[in-house]
Order: sequence, then structure tokens, then C-alpha cells
Amino acid sequence: MNRIDLEGQVAVITGAAQGIGFACAKRFIASGAKVALWDKDAVMLGQALETLGAGSKAFGKVVDVTDPASIRAGLEAVNDAYSNVTIMVNNAGIAGPSLKTWEYSDADWKAVIDLDLTGVFYGCRAVIGQMREAGYGRIVNVASIAGKEGNPNACAYSAAKAGVIALTKSLAKEVADLDIAVNCITPAAARTRIFDQMSQAHIDYMLSKIPRGRFVQVDEIANMMAWLVSAENSFTTGAAFDLSGGRASY
Repeated sequence: MNRIDLEGQVAVITGAAQGIGFACAKRFIASGAKVALWDKDAVMLGQALETLGAGSKAFGKVVDVTDPASIRAGLEAVNDAYSNVTIMVNNAGIAGPSLKTWEYSDADWKAVIDLDLTGVFYGCRAVIGQMREAGYGRIVNVASIAGKEGNPNACAYSAAKAGVIALTKSLAKEVADLDIAVNCITPAAARTRIFDQMSQAHIDYMLSKIPRGRFVQVDEIANMMAWLVSAENSFTTGAAFDLSGGRASY
């Protein structure tokens, strides 16, 4: 493993108690960063911190990213514990039910959009002030290949992730005059607990679309993330980085 230099950096990762978020937390800590793990699930958050160990440069905070007040409280906790945030990874998300568009309920649509898109907006908005004041920052939003192609039976998820790509590009242009990089990743599916929300038919469909013939591993995502949030990523901004195993056509 190449050691990306994140010494002196303070990172917030949402949805960090498991899956992609937890893999990124481990990788960032190994690279020298102090990491605040945000998650809505207090039990899983405690287990994640226990796994990281008492000596790790990490702490956890129960945060609901769909609630601006909860995000403000989480940010205050990070500032008090460490200092201003220099790295933000907006990762928290849900898949939603595997249904045809005309079968989607109002409640299911709202739940996916609120977390997968609006929660990303809230996270970006919360930290961008600190980053602009410092003239430095790195934001990575977790989108999806579904946001590029639109998966059938996943209209809300696909729409939300497409929105994340556009949000990323818009914010990146607004702060391009500063050393603030705002990018997103567009991975194929990783075998995490999000699969519990999907039908087997939908999982099989996603796998069939990946030329590499397997799902992406969370450590592979964390490896790309580590460079994206580093000072070495000094020019690229507003980009969508492919992690789709060859599926992406653009």
C-alpha cells in the first residue's frame, strides 16, 4: 500500500460506521489524518471505533445528515476535538427499494433523495465556509455509476446520484480560484450491507454490467479516495472518477 501523506489533515466521513466509509476512515488514519466518523447508527458507530482501537486518531459522532442542525452539531464537535475540517467525504446513502418507477411511493422517493442528494448538499455547505476561509480543502462526494447510466428499478437512487455529480461540478467551479478540490467518485456496486436493501435480481443485473466480472472492493475505493483528498490532488476538480470495473462509457 502506498502511503498518501495526510499528516495534519482533519477529515469528516459520513456513513462511516461500515462499508466504504469505514474503509476510508482506516485508510485516512493510516495516512496520518485525524478522522471524525459520522453515522446515524450509534451501535455500529461504537463497534467501528472499537475496531479502530483506542490509539487511533478518530472519534465518532451520531449525525443525521438529513438534518442541518445535526450536521452543525457534528461540525462543532469536530472543531472542538481537532480543528477546522480540511477533508469532507459525503458517503452516507441508501439504495431504496428495487421497484419500477410507477411503483415507487412518495415516501420511498423522498427518503432516498433526502439522504443521497440533499444530505450531500448539507455536508458540502457545512464545511465549505471553513475551507474558503483557509483557502484549502478537499471534498469527495460518493455518487455511483447509476448516476451516469440510470439503473432500471432504481429511479430515486439513479436520480440522486446524478444530482450528486452535478452538485459536485457546480461547487467545484464556485471555489476553483482557491486550493479547494471538489470531486466525486462513480463506483459500481460494492458488496456491503446496502445489498440488504436490494433484490437479488437487481444485484445480478449490476454484476452483469461490470466487464471485470466482480464487484468493487471497499479498500479499492479507499485507495482512490486517499489520493483525491490529498494535497497532491492540486489541479483536478469537478471530476467524476470512475470505479466501475470498465462499465462506464463516459
